[in-house]
Amino acid sequence: MTKPNRAVLLTPGASAGRDQPALVAIDEALAPVPVERMDFPYRKAGRKSPDKAPVLVQAVRDGAAELAKRTRLSPDRLVLGGRSMGGRMCSMAVAEGLPALGLALVSYPLHPPGKPENMRTDHFRKLDVPCLFLSGTKDAFAAVDELETATKAVPGAVTHVWIDGGDHGLRRKDAEVAAIVRDWVLSL
Repeated sequence: MTKPNRAVLLTPGASAGRDQPALVAIDEALAPVPVERMDFPYRKAGRKSPDKAPVLVQAVRDGAAELAKRTRLSPDRLVLGGRSMGGRMCSMAVAEGLPALGLALVSYPLHPPGKPENMRTDHFRKLDVPCLFLSGTKDAFAAVDELETATKAVPGAVTHVWIDGGDHGLRRKDAEVAAIVRDWVLSL
């Protein structure tokens, strides 16, 4: 078997773990590309509430380092991403200097539901890698126009894919989500 030329680190949303169905579907769709689905420290400890962002971002750094070592790939050959909070933490890690081939962000939580004044975008201007923003058109965490406007600050190439009628959870859309992420990752 030839050595892979990329690998993918997938992170879950706040209320889920590494076996979140969308992450499993993405993992399966990407075969034979190496994929690591990780849990954050609070999940490993059996807690329901997420740790503060610095702890979560460090977990992403650690997960990326372990995946790079396991696959013998340079860190800039890893696609980082995941659902909601997990994807956001990956984007923050990249903004803080973690190398990556790209960011695959499913249901990016632009702001808390009903609180568009609390935008989570301060780090966007430091994302100089290709970014996939895959969201539903009825996501309470990011309306279509809000996300398209906010991502104009991203210096890297931005791809938006919208799932018509999808909410934040993108329920019953796992196969569609997985195919979109797979095709984007393989295009890098």
